[in-house]
Parts: sequence; C-alpha cells; structure tokens
Amino acid sequence: MEISSALLFQLGALLTMLALLGAVARRLGLSPIPVYLMAGLSLGKGGLLPVAAADDFVLTAAPIGVVLLLLTLGLEFSATEFASSMRHHLPSAGVDIVLNATPGALAGWFLGLNGVAMLALAGVTYVSSSGIIARLLEDLGRLGNRESPAVLAVLVLEDFAMAGYLPLLAVLAARGSWVDALGGMLAAIGALLAAFAASYRWGHHMGRLVAHPDAEQMLLRVLGITLIVAAVAETLRASAAVGAFLVGLTLTGETADRARKVLGPLRDLFGAIFFLAIGLTVDPKELLPMLPVAIALAVITSATKVLTGMFAARRDGVARRGQVRAGTALVARGEFSLIIIGLVATSIPAVDALATSYVFIMAIAGPVLTRYTGGRVPAETS
Repeated sequence: MEISSALLFQLGALLTMLALLGAVARRLGLSPIPVYLMAGLSLGKGGLLPVAAADDFVLTAAPIGVVLLLLTLGLEFSATEFASSMRHHLPSAGVDIVLNATPGALAGWFLGLNGVAMLALAGVTYVSSSGIIARLLEDLGRLGNRESPAVLAVLVLEDFAMAGYLPLLAVLAARGSWVDALGGMLAAIGALLAAFAASYRWGHHMGRLVAHPDAEQMLLRVLGITLIVAAVAETLRASAAVGAFLVGLTLTGETADRARKVLGPLRDLFGAIFFLAIGLTVDPKELLPMLPVAIALAVITSATKVLTGMFAARRDGVARRGQVRAGTALVARGEFSLIIIGLVATSIPAVDALATSYVFIMAIAGPVLTRYTGGRVPAETS
C-alpha cells in the first residue's frame, strides 16, 4: 500500500495545530470550538494555506465526528426518560419553529426571493447545531445541569423535524412537484418514528449485544452498530445524528459508562475534525457580500433562540439563571444548516451567500455567548 507523505504531513500538522489552539482556548477558560472553526476558515477555500492533500480525509471524517458526539450524548440518558422529556417538550418545539423559522422566511421575503428560498432560509435559522452543542455542554461541564434535558429535547425534536423538512426542500429545490415532496416527507417521518419506537421498545437488548470485558471488542461493537444505524437513518432521509443518539439511549448502566470511556478519545479526535471541516468548506470571500444582513439576522435569531431555551427550561421548573444558560446553549447553528445550503446553493445563489455568512457567524458566536452566560458550573441540585 502506497502511503502519501503529503497526507501524513498535512494531517499531522493540522492535529498539532488543533492541539495548540485547544490548549490556549482551555487555558483561557473557553471552549476550543470557535478556534477550530477559525482555523478551518484560514486554511480552506481561499484561505492562507490550503491543505489539499488532507481535504478528503477531513471531509470524510467530519460526519463520523457528528455521529460520535451524538452517540456519547445519548449515553447520558435512558430511552424511557428521554421519551418522557420529548413528550413534555412538544409545546417547546412549537415555540421553537415559530420564533426561529419566521425570521429566516421574512429575510427571504424582504430580499425579494421566491417561496423555495424563503423555505430554505427558514430552515437555516430554525435548526441548531446538535454537534456543536453536544460538545459545548461537555466542555462547559453542563451535562448534569437541570436545564440540559430541556436543551437536548429541543435539539432532538429539531432533528426529527429535519427528517421531514429536508426531503421536502430537496424535491422543491429540484423543481419537483408538491405531491412528490410531501410523499418523501411523510415517508421519512414514518421511518424515523418507527426507528424511535423500536429503540424504545426493544433497545434494551442492545446492551447485551455490545457488552464485553475486552475494551477493544466493546469499542468495535458499539462503533460498528452505531455507524450501521446512522447509515440506515441517513438512507431513509432521516438524520444520522438522531440514529446515533438513539443507539446511545439504548445503552444504560455499566455498559453506558464503559462505552463512554472507550469512545471518549475517538469522539474528541473526530469531533475536532468536524469543527475544522466546517471552516474548511467556507470561502472567506463568500462571507463578505451579505455580511451586514447576516449579522442582523444573527442578532435577531440569537435572541429568539434564547427565548426558546428559556421557555423549554421553564417548563422543567429551572430557575432563571439556568433558563438563560439553556437559551444561549441553543444559539449555535452548524451541520444541518450547511446541508440546507448545499441543497439550494446552485439554484438560489443569494441563499448560499447569506446563509453561509449567517451559519459561520452563529457557529462562532454561539459557543462564546454560551461560555459567558454561566461558564463551567456545577450541576444544580434543585
């Protein structure tokens, strides 16, 4: 097998750079996510130092990073507890859609764009980044906080909504009929609901499948099953991230504890690559033309996401400080918004320019805002 020295060198240099930047960020009490994003922006399309040899590896590894982040997040909860939390937060999902999809749709209307473009921008401003927020909650030591179940319920309900939204948008962006679009949307929603029901009803058998005293065996089993489930979810036009989260929910007790331990280093590696990849895919020149509009939209939708999180946390009886933490945790946008941009980029360039600028602003501003509204805090006990 021939080994590419350019690939090895560039990948080694990237990982070393991420290690140094991450160390500086943590020394300052910050999450390393914003500096990883900025590093990607400076090295990718139109950046100061392109890394062409490592591009393919980074872009291939990035989706695995999202899968691992959501898998380990699911390991923190049980399927029964989370199903109850999701039912409780259906009103939060309604508030989320109204408050956060509306600004995007209105922005498209003010810019004179068509209905499909307005639908695309509504999705971009609506959906938060599960990958960024999952890592952020762990970085800031908030997974055990009282507001975290509300945050996670909102995130997963958003991902469920994306399962129906993305097939609908894909058909309409390709100038397909509404009948075909609605058919694809209903099929995807049905498949995801069936998967969640199967996880809830029979998921406890998963622990017996993956449990093994040998760490290597357990790692291979958990990772293998997770990637298969994520692939099936993606094939059904659902979310690979939700598929991975459902696998995590099925593992409980000692099995979940051991899974977290063996997966931790792998999640950190691929998670860092995921954040780097977001920056690598963006050309800095694309951020400039629509930057003023994107900044205005970012300010508005940051406020609406904070209100969403506060509403959800208040339903769980969380105090005001925790409500604010929940709200700011939801601000970041990322992977789903980039997928939406990809669906309409060639057919509606105006959406591409505005949405790309907006997502990058939110991906950086979200973690910073979250850090300075509560910081690293102990879990609440009441």
